Amino acid sequence: MRGRLFGSVRSRATLAATLVVAVALVAAGTAVLLSLRSNLVGQAGTEAEHTARAVATDIAIKRPDQPLSVDSDEPVQVVDENNKLLAASEDLERISGTGTDAVRPQPRTSPGGAGSGEDADDDADDDSALEPGEVSDHTTFTNGTATLDGETDDYRFAKVHVEVKARGTLTVYAGAPLSAEQGAVRTALTVMLIGFPLLLGVVAAVTWLVTRRALRPVEGIRSEMAAITASEDLARRVPVPDTHDEVAHLALTTNETLAALQTSVERQRRFVADASHELRSPIASLRTQLEVGAAHPELLDLDGAVEDTVRLQGLAADLLLLARLDAGERPGAASSRGATPGPPARFDLGALACEAAEGRAGVTVQPQVVAVAGSRGQVGRVLTNLLDNAQRHARSAVTVTVRREEKGEGGAWAVVAVADDGDGVAEADRERIFERFVRLDEARSRDDGGAGLGLAIARDVAVRHGGTLTVGRAPAGGALFELRLPQAQ
Repeated sequence: MRGRLFGSVRSRATLAATLVVAVALVAAGTAVLLSLRSNLVGQAGTEAEHTARAVATDIAIKRPDQPLSVDSDEPVQVVDENNKLLAASEDLERISGTGTDAVRPQPRTSPGGAGSGEDADDDADDDSALEPGEVSDHTTFTNGTATLDGETDDYRFAKVHVEVKARGTLTVYAGAPLSAEQGAVRTALTVMLIGFPLLLGVVAAVTWLVTRRALRPVEGIRSEMAAITASEDLARRVPVPDTHDEVAHLALTTNETLAALQTSVERQRRFVADASHELRSPIASLRTQLEVGAAHPELLDLDGAVEDTVRLQGLAADLLLLARLDAGERPGAASSRGATPGPPARFDLGALACEAAEGRAGVTVQPQVVAVAGSRGQVGRVLTNLLDNAQRHARSAVTVTVRREEKGEGGAWAVVAVADDGDGVAEADRERIFERFVRLDEARSRDDGGAGLGLAIARDVAVRHGGTLTVGRAPAGGALFELRLPQAQ
């Protein structure tokens, strides 16, 4: 149940926001209550101190023969050095927290000798230097309760000392009620207990609505993606909200992914269609020859059947290599069928160019020792395809040059340039010829057995090896193909 309750981003966001606000409110409320209580208790202490000093001053200015009395509506006690009650408020019925619970004065037995008692108040030591009639500067505060006229309340008591001639050091306790502090704290706490849940409810509701509104485009993207998956129509696109935020960026990236997927699927469909078309012609030709040979053995064209079989074999090999390249096969040391590519092998590109040109009439190689890393078989296939293409279109000569070329950002390229003296490639067709099954001279290419895959394979292999394959104009006026591969470190 918990997983379903908080299974959505909206629920988790609402819960998280509510918890954060709740913690903040509790912390802020606690700080406010503590500050309020401290201020009000301090205010009560100030009032109690003011009353205690007023009583102490009144006692200090009285003559020794005058009786002690307290005229105050608040609980006040006056005790001597032996903690004996000398005077108290008229309505005081009970008191606690002052050190003496007595509320009625007791008769004095030694009017002037109290100052030598052994049970003197410890705080009197701090005021031992007081002169007669002087009130101490030091004030001590305590909390307690007192009952005045039948009503019991909590009080903040202030304690001061006064030196009285013939009576010694007297201590005055005066209290100020804490009812205002307690009432204010209770009121604030009640407001918090009522207001905080309401505020948390508002926060949760607003977060729920805002999150729902923010995630509405995401739901639109999800539903459209589900519809695209169900319909298999990759031409559809998800809606892009006009918010310029992360959700809009997600929608744009999703549409870019769909566009790339659509391009890939269409390319794959064209590839399958073109491959089927290319395979159909030699298979039909081979079948016709075999059927004629079966009916009329004397008319069987074995050379033509072998030629069509070789063409089928080469086309199947090209298609298999393209499939491996499309699957992202890494250029490793082993690239044969069924083998797992290993670490890239180092080999000399100049020596490989010489091997590819060996036995070809009219091909001149100008090699240079340049090491590259990758699949020696795949790079050799690139050179073979380039040489086949150059010989097919050259009038008389093909030149292969292998050289080292510095990179602008450091490192070096290993460059193989294959130039012929044919008609060259028109500038408008210099990128199109690298597409699969593209033939600029359809009839001639078909007669020579070309399927329009050689240059496409060559460029794919170059890209897989981190290089490039481009075409330009040769010095002799023909085509100049340049293969650039990173030089091995």
